[in-house]
Formats: sequence, structure tokens, C-alpha cells
Amino acid sequence: MTTDGIPELWLRLPGATAQLPSLMEWLRHEDGLRGRVRAVHSPPAAGEMGGALDVLAVAVGSGGAGAVLANCLSTWIAQRRSDLRITLSARDGRTIEVDAKGVDPQALVRDIERLLNAPGTEPDR
Repeated sequence: MTTDGIPELWLRLPGATAQLPSLMEWLRHEDGLRGRVRAVHSPPAAGEMGGALDVLAVAVGSGGAGAVLANCLSTWIAQRRSDLRITLSARDGRTIEVDAKGVDPQALVRDIERLLNAPGTEPDR
């Protein structure tokens, strides 16, 4: 899950995919993520014109983009009224799930840093 060698995290909203366009717009308006967010559509089913929006891919290679993503997600989640879970996945299949109830931005930053670094390595400081 990389774009031109830049690590990506994939964001899914299990059971709430209708909110993905809202999240995509929210992330795209964040200066630190501008140009780093893309929609990933599933292949179209028979008789469909196009595939559904399933995943958002966010390039989070360097420059603190992981922390920007975590803070942006925390704010977006806090403004949702429904029960919501976000699944973030790294290229090696490791995932974290974020619950909309009581999300901790600092813990989310640490979790995203862990996803961005290979297992057994420490985040760059």
C-alpha cells in the first residue's frame, strides 16, 4: 500500500461507508494532507456503472503527516453523532480500530506511528 514509494494507510468505515465521502472531503481540506488522500473504489459489480467507494488511502510518508492525520481524524470523529469505527491498515496487514466514543488524539498518533513503522522498529524522532 504505497504510492510511488510513500507509505499509505488505508481507512475503512465498517458499516458506515456512506460517511467515507464526508471523511475524504474533511481530510482533503487539511493543509498537511492536501494531495495525499485518494479514493479507492471496489470493482463494479455486474450491471453497475462504477464501483463503490470502499477505502480512503492516505499517503503519510514524512513531514508529520501521521500526526496530522491522527488529529484530523480525532476532530472528524468527535463531530459524528452515530456510533462509528474506523479501521486503519498498513501495507503489511497490521490494523488498528478507532472507536468514535472517547478517541484519544495522543494515543491515535502513537498507534499511527506504530502502523507506519515496520514491526519491531521504533518511530523516527
